[in-house]
Amino acid sequence: MASRNQNKPPVPRNPVTKNRATDDGPLDKRRRVGTDRLTAATSSSRGRQALAPMNNQKDVPVAPSETEATETEIIEFTKEEVEALLNERFKPKTKFDTKAKQEWMTEYIKKLKVCIKWFQKGLQELAEEKDKLRETLDSSEKKCLETEAAMKNKEEELNAIISKLETKVSCLNESLAKEESEKLDALDSHKREKEARMASEKTQDSLREELGRAEQNLLTANEKVKTQEDMYKRLQEYNTSLQQYNTKLQNEVKVATDANKHLEKEKSAILENHTTLRGHYSMLQKEFTSAKESRDDAVKQKEAAKREVDILRGELQQVREDREKQLLRVQELTSELKTCKEYTGRTVAEIDNLILKSSALEDTCSSQREQISLLQSQLAAATQKLKMADMSSSEIRTEYEEQKRIVSDLQDRLKDAETKLLEGENLRKKLHNTILELKGNIRVFCRVRPLLPDDGPTTEATVSFPSALELAGRGIELYQSGQKYPFTFDKVFDHSATQQEVFMEISQLVQSALDGYKVCIFAYGQTGSGKTYTMMGRPDAPLQKGLIPRSLEQVFQTSQALAVQGWKYKMQASMLEIYNETIRDLLSPRQITGGAEGGGGAGKQYTIRHDADGNTFVSDLTIVDVCSIREVSSLLQQAAHNRSVGKTDMNEHSSRSHLVFTLRIYGVNESTEQQVQGVLNLIDLAGSERLSRSGATGERLKETQAINKSLSSLSDVIFALAKKEDHVPFRNSKLTYLLQPCLGGDSKTLMFVNVSPDPSSVGESLCSLRFAARVNSCEIGIPRRQTIKPLDSRLSCG
Repeated sequence: MASRNQNKPPVPRNPVTKNRATDDGPLDKRRRVGTDRLTAATSSSRGRQALAPMNNQKDVPVAPSETEATETEIIEFTKEEVEALLNERFKPKTKFDTKAKQEWMTEYIKKLKVCIKWFQKGLQELAEEKDKLRETLDSSEKKCLETEAAMKNKEEELNAIISKLETKVSCLNESLAKEESEKLDALDSHKREKEARMASEKTQDSLREELGRAEQNLLTANEKVKTQEDMYKRLQEYNTSLQQYNTKLQNEVKVATDANKHLEKEKSAILENHTTLRGHYSMLQKEFTSAKESRDDAVKQKEAAKREVDILRGELQQVREDREKQLLRVQELTSELKTCKEYTGRTVAEIDNLILKSSALEDTCSSQREQISLLQSQLAAATQKLKMADMSSSEIRTEYEEQKRIVSDLQDRLKDAETKLLEGENLRKKLHNTILELKGNIRVFCRVRPLLPDDGPTTEATVSFPSALELAGRGIELYQSGQKYPFTFDKVFDHSATQQEVFMEISQLVQSALDGYKVCIFAYGQTGSGKTYTMMGRPDAPLQKGLIPRSLEQVFQTSQALAVQGWKYKMQASMLEIYNETIRDLLSPRQITGGAEGGGGAGKQYTIRHDADGNTFVSDLTIVDVCSIREVSSLLQQAAHNRSVGKTDMNEHSSRSHLVFTLRIYGVNESTEQQVQGVLNLIDLAGSERLSRSGATGERLKETQAINKSLSSLSDVIFALAKKEDHVPFRNSKLTYLLQPCLGGDSKTLMFVNVSPDPSSVGESLCSLRFAARVNSCEIGIPRRQTIKPLDSRLSCG
């Protein structure tokens, strides 16, 4: 019997058969061996194998017989044992060993029955498990339907809330637009009234000047008339005085001639008297001689004669004195006569001259009379003009009073408008920030540059813009190999969009930097897609200035406009580039210019650090205080000159580094004692490109690898933020570590994805748009306004 059972396959045993007696024979041994193999297989495998045991029974009381054991217990099989059982064939030792074959068949049928029972048990358990799974599936589907219904209800509620919020936002936008229109109308009316007031003031000033000139001319004319009248009176008086003097001179000449005649008569009388005196003297001498002869006789007569002689002597002396006086008088008269003759000659000459002068004066007087009549006519006209000017001045004065009243009313309205403007500005800031906070993610704008002559030939458009109303200005479609890829962003600019139109969409975001928020705007895209043109523009063309100079112009213009409201701003600027994972200071005077073309150089080692408020600082970075757009323009030119650029097969002047411009804004309102600190980051990323297309070798190859590595790190950070992972790999590159507060903090962030319509760049454009769509779905922190006075003068990139 033992020899017959040598060809039997080993029968698997249940662990129950371990306690069976040893007199069961070789079958029990084989079962024991199969059980050992089954146990080893079960313990070595972690999960249930195919055709593995469905249940593990523990110790069961030993059956009294083998037949009962086969009916009550379930023997478990392995896949190998089932295959061995199915492949088992009888191998007789002799040709006609039917008994052995019968025994083998009986034993084989028993094994098959046991295996079938095991299969049936497994199928039953599988059916039960299937029913359980179906029940679980039904319950889960029911729960899913309930959850879907609840989610649908929740979604409807949220849609209702969103619609309410949108209507509210639209109402607020309309009110803001109305306020802005009223503000503009008030400003225009104020401007017109101011111009009218200035025009009226100019007219009044001109009229006043004309009136003053007319009055002055009138005064001068009156003075001239008075002077002419005075001169005419003086000339008449002088003429009458000359005539009187002439008559006086003539009378004096007559008197002098009469006196001269009288003097000649007196002289002749004196001469006659002298002759008579001489005769009398001779008579006296004769009498004296006769008296001497009769001296003795006439002593008494002598005394009388002496007395008479003395008297006569006295008289003679008196006569002599009179004569001398008369002689002196005659001399004086002769001298006076000579002077009179001379004076008379001079007087005659003067009279002739005066006659000539009087004739000239008469001519002058006639001309003066004509001038006086002309001046009188002019005076009458001036008087008429003065009356008209008085009337117009009275009208102007009434108009001025009316304009003054209107101006006072307008000033009151302007004050009210200014207060409303301040309230509207505060409301605008709140609404603007509320909208961005409700959005809660990074905003993404897309811009498609126009086709250039260097682009490859194209037969069909690779980029299109949907015309549907809900996607107008927000949708873009890319075609590759006949397949359409649609994308939707916050704003899409086609190839005809100007730099001014692009800037108008971000002007409110730039305003947030003055309001005390962190703002980050960066451009992303492949090489040659127009990133540097979007950010920097062309400095030689004023209409093609990029976002960076336009943003800075708005910042300075708005800061000057806010000075009326009491705001004072201080601004600091810095510029750096990340080239081959190395930070370079573009404003440092020791910076080695030339970039990639010049080979660069190993400068300072700059380190990046973040503080608890989310601000980012770069050690030893050059910080410049700026006060005007001219200073910032010179800094931009210096940075553009120092930036690393190079030539590749895709672009002649390709940016080989990431440019980061940072403007720190610190504002103080003296009236409200409010302090704000804002940061404006404007970033021009290097272009992503494939090595197969760029043809980079040597130093360009290293640059391309560093650029692609940093952009790959940026995509890893965006994907981690999109999946809301616990760990975001900001430290994988200098770029992502520098932008950590903008991507994962409380900053207002905007990304420009630039797309090239070149058919050969469809693959890169598709990758850029997919990356931008992933960025648009990321959620970052809510923007927070900084109103704390900074303790450090270092600039922050966050």
